[in-house]
Amino acid sequence: MTRENLLKWAPLLVLLALVLFFSAINPNFLSLRNFARLSIVASPALMVAVGVTFIIIMGSIDLSMEGAVSALAVIFCYLLVWLGGSVAGIGFLAIPAILLLGFLVGAVNGLIHVRLRIPSFMSSLAMGFVGTGAAVLMTGGNIVKIDDEVFRSLLTYRVLGFPLMAYAAFAFLLLGWVIQSYTRLGRNFYAVGGGEDLAHASGVNVKRVRVLGFALAGFYFAIAGLLQVAKLGQAESVTGSNLMFISITSVVVGGVALWGGIGGVWNAFVGVLIVAVINNGMIVIGIPDFIQDGLLGLLVIIAVILSTDRRSVAFVK
Repeated sequence: MTRENLLKWAPLLVLLALVLFFSAINPNFLSLRNFARLSIVASPALMVAVGVTFIIIMGSIDLSMEGAVSALAVIFCYLLVWLGGSVAGIGFLAIPAILLLGFLVGAVNGLIHVRLRIPSFMSSLAMGFVGTGAAVLMTGGNIVKIDDEVFRSLLTYRVLGFPLMAYAAFAFLLLGWVIQSYTRLGRNFYAVGGGEDLAHASGVNVKRVRVLGFALAGFYFAIAGLLQVAKLGQAESVTGSNLMFISITSVVVGGVALWGGIGGVWNAFVGVLIVAVINNGMIVIGIPDFIQDGLLGLLVIIAVILSTDRRSVAFVK
């Protein structure tokens, strides 16, 4: 196996090594029940990671996910209750409404970055704070619960041992792959990430591509919000908590280059599984809570070292 092929397959090899390691310590790690539990945790994070992947491919960064997911989840709960409280009736309209709202919120995020010429990390971080503040304002710091068995079936109903939400997340992962690989917009993401000036000279409307990229990320953040509500049965101002660390880490660990133009949604998928397996494995083998975060950070650094070629860029920022 050549060095290039080794680097290409390194994230998957890291994932397999982690599975073997935790399975050797505790055979229960390989149980279907544990994998189902892992899929429940990973599904919302995967949706955020897919959205972030499009942004990073363009050479930008989006840090608005925690606030966006929280605000969109809260709005969905209120809208569902207002429409009757069940997706079996007209409450179903709350789902496309939130997906559209997520797309629009992402577009606003992109417009602020592009039109006002604010660095993407700063504009998106500010939008994330706005989202969190909006969630607190709407809820008054309280929890908004829903009691819809049909919608909660995304968590409770199992097919081959896995919840419906895992299949829904995988379906939207496939949609992201189609957009990335078979549409002009997806190809333009790579063109912009490979060199904005060159892309512009080739006739690519760079500003439009960036705005659409952020809008698409917002769409996937909305999906993550829906899955979080299905998993928890409620929404609050911290519904999106910790998704920033998990998603950005997963994308990078999976092999998506932060400088843009390299990687894709399948890398994000493998990266999410790596982070989820690390988290889940530490719980299964009984590592105390107070040292799990430190070990996770250490294992993530090791995974990044093994899965990325830092010599392919002149300067690591």
